[in-house]
Amino acid sequence: MRIDKFLKNARIIKRRTVGKDACDGGRISINDKLAKAGDQVKPGDIITIRYGDGEQKVEVLECLEHAPKDKAGEMYREL
Repeated sequence: MRIDKFLKNARIIKRRTVGKDACDGGRISINDKLAKAGDQVKPGDIITIRYGDGEQKVEVLECLEHAPKDKAGEMYREL
């Protein structure tokens, strides 16, 4: 699954375009490698999201194409 779509489906970022902009701005990395919006993520990958002067790290647990609100939190685990 594309990283921008994963971030949106997991409700880490509200809109896919915001996820794309974050990737283009160098604020998202997958396994310590800067990510492009089209890069693929799979279970076991570590995603780092940099916000201002902080960062959030999550591990991908599963990639669901359509995740209802109650399942979105099960797609990843915060580290």
